[in-house]
Amino acid sequence: MDSHDNKHHTETDTDSRPSCKTKCVSESLTSDINLSKQADSTADIGLSQLQKVSQHPCYSNNAHHKYARMHLAVAPACNIQCNYCNRKYDCANESRPGVVSELLTPVQALQKAQAVAKAIPQLSVIGIAGPGDPLANPVRTLTTLALIREAMPDIKLCLSTNGLTLIDHVDELLQLGVDHVTVTINALDEVIAAQIYKWIYLDGKRYTGVEAGRILIQRQMAGLQALARAGILTKVNSVLIPGINEHNLPELSRELRRNNVFLHNIMPLISQPEHGTFFGLNGQREPSEAELEQVREESGGNVSQMKHCQQCRADAVGMLGEDRSSEFNIKDINLQSVDYAHTMLARSRFQSALASRGASEQQASLIVAITSDNNEQINLHFGHANCFKLYLLIKNEHYYIGERRIKRYCSGSDECPDTDDHQSNHNRNLQQAIKALHGVDLLLCSRIGNEPQQALEAAGIKVDVDYGYHSVKTVLPELFGKYQQQAKLKWRQQNTLEAS
Repeated sequence: MDSHDNKHHTETDTDSRPSCKTKCVSESLTSDINLSKQADSTADIGLSQLQKVSQHPCYSNNAHHKYARMHLAVAPACNIQCNYCNRKYDCANESRPGVVSELLTPVQALQKAQAVAKAIPQLSVIGIAGPGDPLANPVRTLTTLALIREAMPDIKLCLSTNGLTLIDHVDELLQLGVDHVTVTINALDEVIAAQIYKWIYLDGKRYTGVEAGRILIQRQMAGLQALARAGILTKVNSVLIPGINEHNLPELSRELRRNNVFLHNIMPLISQPEHGTFFGLNGQREPSEAELEQVREESGGNVSQMKHCQQCRADAVGMLGEDRSSEFNIKDINLQSVDYAHTMLARSRFQSALASRGASEQQASLIVAITSDNNEQINLHFGHANCFKLYLLIKNEHYYIGERRIKRYCSGSDECPDTDDHQSNHNRNLQQAIKALHGVDLLLCSRIGNEPQQALEAAGIKVDVDYGYHSVKTVLPELFGKYQQQAKLKWRQQNTLEAS
């Protein structure tokens, strides 16, 4: 652990239960994005948001049946003591937030993530949710996210936090391509918050009581506003504690709507005495199913409600409702360098078959990458793109199948400085982009320089700028006919390879 985190760990040796950032399913969203047959009901969501949630098992009612998630336990310290939390670092027997079997370093986290991605091709999302608070461990958390972003460009990144220091890190999260953040907020009233939190620790000082509640709530709301400005999709988790916050949660939900929160997950308190929490040891009861449904009903008119949270461990791995983390203990993982390009190719093929319900395995197809800053037009210069949207094309159909994240190839200035350092970064970013696009057949962008175009086509990626500033919806149906011969050649080569 770095020295910064050691300080937090010493000062905040007990922890708030981290948010359950996966296992939650919206009943109103779909994970199957077939743009040629997109239902009218998705129009009010918006294509950009729809694509963000389409492969996220927490955010889509269908996606949780098809896609897996993974939590990396790299954040041991916490800056809040919740009365419903008791962290455990070497526990294999309890299934609840704040519990892990082993803590990981950032490098170990990357190694484990690559091993899981290879073994579970359905893996779409990697998040950090504890066992403490990720942003109370900023160096460990941000280092882990940066390592995964560079090495695994096809993975979505998530984070779950209590929100105390969220406002200080939103810009960094945005730069790393984190586009889903869960914030645990249990009250909008500082007096109620004082009954839920024993203390908070901020800027070297410990606060208690109503003062702690006021500071926490103010900073949580500021964090939500910053996430909304950054375009990061936000889910709020709230723990329902009978006799304490049940009447405050509907009011909180109204405030969440004003702050553009996408989903609200109201979860039941876990307070079995054997878990050793303050509430559990002092007889605070858990809510009944009827009480939980009533509060969700009262809050549902403000923000869409999540109703299938599994309140998962901070090291959960696999599909919702299952935990395969015991299969991937760090001591059992082959720590030799992983050929992630090969893994990504296999994952792309699997996810293409998943999106097309097997059609991509039965006929010729192409994978197309598109540069866009709004998901509606092909309007980005290749050098200005930090994310490529991927689509599967088969005859008469096209499906959104994911994205690949990179560092921008070009700094954006009209005249790039002619220095060795700049050229070195230029070349490194181009090679990273080519690596991230491994398995892609065709790239559509508004413009591209001669050097990157030649490098991409040498890597087998056809570049087409003829559709610059055209609508994605209108272009995709035309493409298969134009590149049908390329698709058939790919199909024959694939079948020949598999037969040999």
